[in-house]
Amino acid sequence: MNLGVFTLLLALIGGASGQYYDYDFSLPIYGLSSPNCAPECNCPESYPSAMYCDELKLKSVPMVPPGIKYLYLRNNQIDHIDEKAFENVTDLQWLILDHNLLENSKIKGRIFSKLKQLKKLHINHNNLTESVGPLPKSLVDLQLTHNKIQKLGSFDGLVNLTFVHLQHNQLKEDTVSAAFKGLKSLEYLDLSYNQMAKLPSGLPASLLTLYLDNNKISNIPDEYFKRFNGLQYLRLSHNELADSGVPGNSFNVSSLLELDLSYNKLKNIPTVNENLENYYLEVNELEKFEVKSFCKILGPLSYSKIKHLRLDGNRLTHTSLPPDMYECLRVANEITVN
Repeated sequence: MNLGVFTLLLALIGGASGQYYDYDFSLPIYGLSSPNCAPECNCPESYPSAMYCDELKLKSVPMVPPGIKYLYLRNNQIDHIDEKAFENVTDLQWLILDHNLLENSKIKGRIFSKLKQLKKLHINHNNLTESVGPLPKSLVDLQLTHNKIQKLGSFDGLVNLTFVHLQHNQLKEDTVSAAFKGLKSLEYLDLSYNQMAKLPSGLPASLLTLYLDNNKISNIPDEYFKRFNGLQYLRLSHNELADSGVPGNSFNVSSLLELDLSYNKLKNIPTVNENLENYYLEVNELEKFEVKSFCKILGPLSYSKIKHLRLDGNRLTHTSLPPDMYECLRVANEITVN
């Protein structure tokens, strides 16, 4: 089996297991190409439904023959997509267009909505200023990172949309708030490295992973995270959070497993639920360690499940930690202090 096919199969297996993997890189393709292939591209004989057209200096989408379901067009110079570019492959499932020169005005017609079986659409590292659309209801995974996006269209009706990557754009909270309402399958949303000063409203309650790091957020609305049914992974590092903008139980969410509040301006440790396992608080302004931030009461069956705790880069030292901390954090594998 050649390396390209092996990568594709790994991705398929990963999707089946319910975990998310990102295969956003180019691989050399070895072996003979199937005859049902664009002449400049490679369609491995052992997996002929995949067509690899990476790093060919293409300026337009090549002819895509019927039968192709997985199309890779990464690292080219494609600056437009004609309306009929995919008319032979309306059953296309993956379309990967990373590292090109695409602009919204040069993506013609309703080319994506015609692809009724499309599951993955990746247009990372291009020149988009708004999200693309309309999109088909079959879409599961949308990646539009490292663009210049300031505007989001509505994702209403995308009942299967599960993963959305929008990091490294120019989004503000008002734009985000209107976009995701009504999505009941969305589990993973990355909005890091944008320009949000507030937390967006209207995010789906179905989210399990929410990344908001590297924005300008200074305030957490009271019980903001309680509305999520099973939020497990939350990142708010590299923002402008201070004690005055964080209500007492903001992060006391029973489903949370990992919380990253590093590189903010916190002086006190925000209270978390005993179920939290990984807590990152490095490089804040913490002055004291309160056991009650982790354990409401201490007892044989009452303790924190914290495994990893980062406290380095604060005003805390080992000698300033209270003795009963170790009883509360009895299952911790790592506690990092200055």
